[in-house]
Amino acid sequence: MQQHYDTLHDQALEKIQNSGFEFDRLIDDESDTRRGLTLLFRPEEHVLENVREFLRKVSGLEPYHYFYRNSDVHITVMPIISCYDGFTLDKVDPQAYIQLIGRCVEGISPFEVSFKGVIFSPSCIIIKGYPLDDSLDQLRENLRGEFPKVSLEQSLDKRYLLRTAHSTIVRFKKPLLHPEKMVEFVSANGELNFGVSTVRKLSFVYNDWYQREEKVTVLSDYLLQ
Repeated sequence: MQQHYDTLHDQALEKIQNSGFEFDRLIDDESDTRRGLTLLFRPEEHVLENVREFLRKVSGLEPYHYFYRNSDVHITVMPIISCYDGFTLDKVDPQAYIQLIGRCVEGISPFEVSFKGVIFSPSCIIIKGYPLDDSLDQLRENLRGEFPKVSLEQSLDKRYLLRTAHSTIVRFKKPLLHPEKMVEFVSANGELNFGVSTVRKLSFVYNDWYQREEKVTVLSDYLLQ
C-alpha cells in the first residue's frame, strides 16, 4: 500500500507542477444536490486530535480552504452509491441495503488502522491509512461479492477500485498563497504519525459529497464483534 500511496502522490505532484493545483468549486454551493450512500468508519478521538493539530498548521499557511471538521473526517469502506445530482433516499429501499450490508459484515472483527503521513491529490490533502490486518480487504470483497447478486442500485468501484484506508482532510477552494511552501510542508509531513485507531463500528449513511454532519443521515450502525 505504501507504493500505491507514493504513486498517487508522485502523480499529483507532477500534475501540480505542470498545471497547478485544482480547486473544488462546489464546496460553498448551496444548490449542490449531489447525494449518495456510503459505508464508512471514523477515527478515534486521539487520532482526530492529531489531525486537528495538523490542520491548524496548514491553516497557518493557507487559511482560505476547506478543512474537515472532526465530525466529518471519515474513511470510506465502500461508496455504495457514489454521489450524483438528484439522488434522494426515497428512490431506494434503505432496509434492503441495511440487510445486505449486515450479511457482509458478519464475521468481521474489530480491526486497527495506522494513520501515518499525508499526500497530495491535485485538489486535496489526504491522510494515509494502513490497515494492520486483512479485515478491511475481506469486508470489501464481501460487498463486491454480494451486491452483484441483487438488483439494488449500486456503484461499487465505478469511480476507481478502492484499495486504501485514506481520509481527505483539506480541499483547495482557490489559488494558494504560497504553493511552494505547501508542497514543502506536505512533503515534510509525509510520514507524520497520527496514531492507530481501532475500528469497532461501521456506519451506513445517506450523505453529501463532503460527509458534512448536518447533511448526513445515519441509516444503520454495525458493531464489529
